[in-house]
Amino acid sequence: MIFAIDEINKNPYILPNHTLGYKIYNSCGMSNIALSAIVLANGQEEVLDETHCTGSGTAVAVLGHSGSAPTMAFARVIGRFLVPVISHFATCACLSDREEFPSFFRTIPSDNHQSRALAKLVKHFGWTWVGAISNLNDYGVNGISAFMQAAQEEGVCVEYYEAFEQTGPASALAKVVETIKRSTSKVILAFMSHREVKALASELYKNNVTGLQWVGSDAWISDNSLTDAEGYGILVGSLGFVVSKASIPGLGEHLRRLHPSQFPQSQFVKDFWEYVFGCSLVDSSNTQRRPCTGMESLQNEEIYFTDVSELRFVNNVYKSVYAVAHALHALRSCENGNSGCTNSQRIEPWQVLQYLQKVNFTTRQGERVTFDENGDIVAKYELINIQSITTSTMHLATVGFFDSTMPRDHQIQMNSHKVVWGGGGVNMVPVSVCSESCPPGKRKVLYKTRPVCCYDCIPCGEAEISNVTDSLDCFACQIEYWPNTNQDKCVPKDIEFLSFSEIMGIILTFFCLSGTLLTFLFLLVFYQYKETPIVRANNSELSFLLLFSLTLCFLCSLTFIGRPSEWSCMLRHTAFGITFVLCISCVLGKTLVVLMAFRATLPGSNVMKWFGPLQQRLSVLAFTLVQVVICILWLTTNPPFPQKNMLYYKDRIILECNLGSPIGFWAVLGYIGLLALLCFVLAFLARKLPDNFNEAKFITFSMLIFCAVWITFIPAYVSSPGKFTVAVEIFAILASSYGLLFCIFAPKILIILFQSEKNTKKNIMGKTNKSIRY
Repeated sequence: MIFAIDEINKNPYILPNHTLGYKIYNSCGMSNIALSAIVLANGQEEVLDETHCTGSGTAVAVLGHSGSAPTMAFARVIGRFLVPVISHFATCACLSDREEFPSFFRTIPSDNHQSRALAKLVKHFGWTWVGAISNLNDYGVNGISAFMQAAQEEGVCVEYYEAFEQTGPASALAKVVETIKRSTSKVILAFMSHREVKALASELYKNNVTGLQWVGSDAWISDNSLTDAEGYGILVGSLGFVVSKASIPGLGEHLRRLHPSQFPQSQFVKDFWEYVFGCSLVDSSNTQRRPCTGMESLQNEEIYFTDVSELRFVNNVYKSVYAVAHALHALRSCENGNSGCTNSQRIEPWQVLQYLQKVNFTTRQGERVTFDENGDIVAKYELINIQSITTSTMHLATVGFFDSTMPRDHQIQMNSHKVVWGGGGVNMVPVSVCSESCPPGKRKVLYKTRPVCCYDCIPCGEAEISNVTDSLDCFACQIEYWPNTNQDKCVPKDIEFLSFSEIMGIILTFFCLSGTLLTFLFLLVFYQYKETPIVRANNSELSFLLLFSLTLCFLCSLTFIGRPSEWSCMLRHTAFGITFVLCISCVLGKTLVVLMAFRATLPGSNVMKWFGPLQQRLSVLAFTLVQVVICILWLTTNPPFPQKNMLYYKDRIILECNLGSPIGFWAVLGYIGLLALLCFVLAFLARKLPDNFNEAKFITFSMLIFCAVWITFIPAYVSSPGKFTVAVEIFAILASSYGLLFCIFAPKILIILFQSEKNTKKNIMGKTNKSIRY
């Protein structure tokens, strides 16, 4: 303070033609501190300054105190007289109450900022389960209350809260130690002074309580007197915020020029001088030491008093003096007639108070100083880490920063790799949680009787996911998505359809192509032996048409395999319906020819001329044309179309063909069934005709197989899921096609290729000896 005042008095740009004076009260005890402040405000004491000083004993501003409780004691009183009070270290948030402390300012951030910064720090390391301890006074209680409120907003739970005073009963301290021993949290937030911390550390050391991570307030975290504590080693690794370091040019030289002659009335300077140099001053009561020579100097002494490398709270005093000086300068520089201006030599404290509220300046070190409406400054801290303590030294390392002016998520900037943790561990962040975090894929279940940090983790439901840690809820995926195995991500559902690449598709494709190839071979054999009696006797024209239609039946099965599309859905059902009707029409024509041929053998019968080759072709065309009309009506009114079936399976999408109009589908099947039934009845009636050339028996067998397949197809089709529905339909087509191919044509192929002696006209005519051509 003295250095700053001397610097200002030498500065021609601040308060020119004016000199600042001061009065220092180095009083101990609450009552003496309050009395000293009141004396300064009242100006009752004689001015002991230069004789030419024109000011009165009334102080225009009071600097101090370093503690919150003493500051509250006198600031509440002299604030009624509007005397500005500026503290460099009183951090209690309660002092920001302008109604109770109307003239209070400070150059250190309020504990409200520190408490919130500590809560963010705890949350930053994932410590959601902490213990809290404070002084049993306004500083500790208000500070820890602000911390607990901020911690709750950050999702941090306080397992316990205890408060005690170093001057209080021993039972209170013992209770705190017992609470810490019983607790499960590994982090202690200590909002107290260095006296309480030393007492607590000593007691914990005696009880062998170690391995705790301490997080402290600025009242003790950087205090060098911690080296005096018994068991100070348990404080290694402590973290806390303090005001930033600063460099004050010239202060070191100023301190080294100190001499008792400058302060002849100061007992503090006398005692200090005798302690440093081990000598006795002239008027000292200590006669056991050698007399001081007067040549002693601090210039070459490396002691704590002259160490200016860690200027933290000292810099706040420097800023306090300059704040008052700038307020006085503004007051003296204001235009006459404005509110608060003065023409007299006497300056009133209330005038200084008005301008102190408006100060806005930058120090020589580049630090901006201004006060908000509550007399507080912007909160900026350094995060320090106690990395070692010995009986004489304590090493502090700056490992991060806090700036309240930054965006919320970027207020804390730090380097965790430089931190030494509680217990001396390096790069081993302590874990302090009530319950382990719930990983993605699970959700938290809270209990009414326990804090929100204590919970159970249960897996999400079948169709739900959670993609963040500690999720309170799971949410369902969109309809086309399904949770992955870990239930932490929605992935597209598997699309299911009968493809050419899967085993079932390959097998069905093989039988489709095999049937097509076999039919083509039968066709070649029939064409090669078309002039033989067995081919001519079995109506070669209808036989060739039937083989062609069977080839189409086998090939149309391929349209059912593969990814459904708009064209494939319309083609597969219509092509199937038309080719099968063409096939059944040919079989029906062959059956009618057999019946008509034997009817023509009766005397006087003239039937065959009404059912010759032309009539046979027209009958096949007419039967087929009816199915074509049904298919056209189906396609024009409500045709089949591809759709995604998401109802049958929860985790899969069935890509299938919607029938469009069920009536059209069942009309196509019904017409095929009607023709097949008619063909079966006619073939059954012709089954007892002569065996040598009667193919009605084979047609009966083929129609029996055909009807059996399609009758069993209906329940199998309705009950089969997904791609198996298509497989059932393909199987029915193949089974009935193979039935027709083998029952009708295989016996003839066997005779043509391996039993040529039976392929004669005599054998074909049998006992009738009649040449019947049909």
